[in-house]
Amino acid sequence: MFIVAGISGQYPLVQNVTVTEGGTANMTCRVEYNDNTSLQWSNPAQQTLFFGDKKALRDNRIELVRASWSELTISISDVTLSDEGMYTCSLFTMPVRTAKAYLTVLGVPQKPEIDGLTKPAVEGDHITLTCMTYGSKPAADLRWFRNEKEVKGAKEVNASGKTFTVRSSLQLHVDRNDDGVAYTCKVDHVALAQTPQQATEVLEVHYAPRVEIVHSLAVPQEGLYLKLECVSKGNPSPDPVMWTKDGGELPDLDRMIVEGRELTFTSLNKTDNGTYRCEATNHLGTSSAEYVLYVYDPNALGQHGTDHALIGGVVAVVVFVTLCLIIVLGRYLARHKGTYLTNEAKGADDAPDADTAIINADGNHAHAEEKKEYFI
Repeated sequence: MFIVAGISGQYPLVQNVTVTEGGTANMTCRVEYNDNTSLQWSNPAQQTLFFGDKKALRDNRIELVRASWSELTISISDVTLSDEGMYTCSLFTMPVRTAKAYLTVLGVPQKPEIDGLTKPAVEGDHITLTCMTYGSKPAADLRWFRNEKEVKGAKEVNASGKTFTVRSSLQLHVDRNDDGVAYTCKVDHVALAQTPQQATEVLEVHYAPRVEIVHSLAVPQEGLYLKLECVSKGNPSPDPVMWTKDGGELPDLDRMIVEGRELTFTSLNKTDNGTYRCEATNHLGTSSAEYVLYVYDPNALGQHGTDHALIGGVVAVVVFVTLCLIIVLGRYLARHKGTYLTNEAKGADDAPDADTAIINADGNHAHAEEKKEYFI
């Protein structure tokens, strides 16, 4: 929308312009009604740039775009921060009428740089990553990301002439989970809508090894194949690993085969029983894990299985018989309880009320007594 200086009619109309440093700014001045009066553009220093179609200032960056009685448009290419300011369009009537448009120049922030990264870092270290960009106007914003997740840093802004230098710091307590993690610093700025700027550093963290033993059999038995794997995690990688049995060397290398991190038994027997230890070392430390091997006799395991099946069968029979007895007893008690209630109720069916029913019930008992017969 154009900015109107005064009322409609013979008054110049202009609008503010925003341009990125290094771009091109078009400055337009229009008049709705003009009686052949000349238009003029002047810069913030009040130097005349164009008077009508006549160039007044020797600056190769400034060109005429359109000149008529109703419009004067000029362009300023390769704009610098020093071009920013208030530009004036004048309409030479009596008196002279003017309108002012502000040219805003955005300073483009430079690609950020990350400092403070130690390669390699050691687990437990405290390090500070610092991201810096300069040349922005207005001041840029810096954002940190750990892989894809945003993390908060501490921002600092310093003015440098018309532009700003921006720093952001990120404090890290390094552990093994940071090994291989990418830390990215991104610059947010209105001048970078199409071409975002960012810098990325990948952490390398050295740490002592941690070891565990993974076995291929849940129940080792004589004659079976068994593989023990020494899973060790460390940086630098702790290669090779060392296997021992009961604190000494492996006794039977014909059947016990060591390949890299794996210890393989081609055919287990009772002599393999013992405690096997895997040890891994790098320049930051040593870690070990143990596996106690007991080789079972498959025949003994089968006998135990038969005994367990027999015991289970006996228990099932006992449970079944108990349930049957409970059911029979329950039915017997229910039947006798029903008979008792029926006798109590005799004589009450024809009673007109509850009192008569009770008397009838007592009478029945009396008659029962009278009907007793004695044989001598």
